[in-house]
Amino acid sequence: MSDPCVSIILTGDTPALQRTEVKQPRLQPGEVLVEILCCTICGSDLHTYEGTRSTPCPTILGHEMVGRVVDLHPEHHTVDFLNRPVNIGDRITWSVAVACQKCEYCRRGLTQKCTSLFKYGHQKLTDENYLSGGLASHCHLVKGTTIFKVPASLPDQIASPANCATATVMAAFRLAGEIKNRSVLILGAGMLGITATAVAKSRGAASVIVSDINPQRVQRGLEFGASHSILVKKDQPLHSEVHHLTQGRGVDFVFDMTGVPDVIESGLEALDIGGTMILVGSVYPARPLQVSAEQVVRRLLKIEGIHNYIDLDLANALNFLERYQHTYPFQKLCDQSYSLEEVTQAFEATGEHHSYRVAVLPQKKS
Repeated sequence: MSDPCVSIILTGDTPALQRTEVKQPRLQPGEVLVEILCCTICGSDLHTYEGTRSTPCPTILGHEMVGRVVDLHPEHHTVDFLNRPVNIGDRITWSVAVACQKCEYCRRGLTQKCTSLFKYGHQKLTDENYLSGGLASHCHLVKGTTIFKVPASLPDQIASPANCATATVMAAFRLAGEIKNRSVLILGAGMLGITATAVAKSRGAASVIVSDINPQRVQRGLEFGASHSILVKKDQPLHSEVHHLTQGRGVDFVFDMTGVPDVIESGLEALDIGGTMILVGSVYPARPLQVSAEQVVRRLLKIEGIHNYIDLDLANALNFLERYQHTYPFQKLCDQSYSLEEVTQAFEATGEHHSYRVAVLPQKKS
């Protein structure tokens, strides 16, 4: 008899977290059962846990995951993104969202906005798919999930953020286009910003400026390829510092990972003529931006937003991490780990922001 699957449920009530056990699911064609090896806690997980972000409950949080295939439907040939066979024992990750591929948004290539989207770590639990998040011993992959084999050289704790943080960064750079020999400003040096700094450097940006209000994170930006760093202070406008570093010219690209209106507005002021701003971090309520439409027109500026990602972005994320995991100190970003029984402590550690990512290792004994 197989062991039961253990999960930590966000109840939406008191107690906030509850341990449950269920039998391993009987798979339908196209479904996969994965044993979770590592789940890193994303900022959105923390916000949901703290009650500042809403999600349907009960649910299982956690969408940055790496796991090992433990069961497949015997009559279904399962393949990964590259059309390679998926077998029991393979170490995999998968796209955070599953799209129908048929609706208008899917036909337009906006699969992350599918009208019937299924999102791991964000779903209200049902009898049909109870194991849908990473804070569990297992995850039940629904039919249509895009699977990616994890390169053997990538440790779990470096690979796990790929299917949220790294893939989102890759989506932002896909939207931006060619950045070789161009100047780039990264607003915010959290997990997204640090990763974006490394991506910009690896793609041949002429200069990469990283900014943050945290001196330790600003310093970490230099370790990830930044040419310059700016410690943001209230009495020193960010765009003034950027103009000083660029001899008054400004930068070609700004990637905002903060979602903070004051920071975004200053970032717009830092753009050179013909510059582009990519908004990534604005995923929570904030005051409206104060933008001069005249300046956008006269300075030929572009402002674009990216939310989540498409499958290609996750493929590019894994390729990037495999290639550059030793060029930049990604192993330093996730230096705390907890067992499944210690999820509360893991959330507390995440809230303290000492690490860029905190890992929950379901197979680890507390």
